[in-house]
Amino acid sequence: MSMIDLLRLIALCIGGYLTGSIPFSLIVARTRGVDLRTIGSGSIGASNVWRSCGFGPFLIAVLLDVTKGFLPTLAAIQIAQLPAPAVILVGMAAILGHTFSLYLGFKGGKAVATSTGVLLAVAPILIAVGLTIWIIAFAASRMASVASLAGITVVTILATSLFAIGQLPLAYTVLVWAAACLIVYLHRSNIQRLRAGTENRFQKLW
Repeated sequence: MSMIDLLRLIALCIGGYLTGSIPFSLIVARTRGVDLRTIGSGSIGASNVWRSCGFGPFLIAVLLDVTKGFLPTLAAIQIAQLPAPAVILVGMAAILGHTFSLYLGFKGGKAVATSTGVLLAVAPILIAVGLTIWIIAFAASRMASVASLAGITVVTILATSLFAIGQLPLAYTVLVWAAACLIVYLHRSNIQRLRAGTENRFQKLW
């Protein structure tokens, strides 16, 4: 990697982290007079916006969270034209910004929407399949955690399969696995509640 490419990588990683750190869900909820940290699940993720503010604000929040993962990663690919291993560093910087936000004392959301944006930039087919699974799982369970865990599980299996047949670079496969491990880790309290049968279901969707 040339010095120019290295400088581009550093700039994009910093930009990706700072962009990822913007707590869009918290901001959207505040426009409705709601502090996500004191209501619902207490999470600053988009699903708590849905639960606390309704579907419209949720849709805005999730699109913004997806965008903050998508744009830095796309810039690394299309504008800086960085190699795949460098691209995944930019993508992970955005994801870590969302999860450990500079603006929230290094706290944040559970990385699902921002990871979706990153993967949308590198392998859109993964997101098409993952979103389909998310919708099916959510319709069946009415639990965002179940839908998210089901979606990332299928995406990880698909990415590994595509890598095995030479259709996905190793670096992007590693990115999927890294995002999946982080998402599962951040959902550990949800997993405990699922095992105990106490996980919250959405009673009202609209």
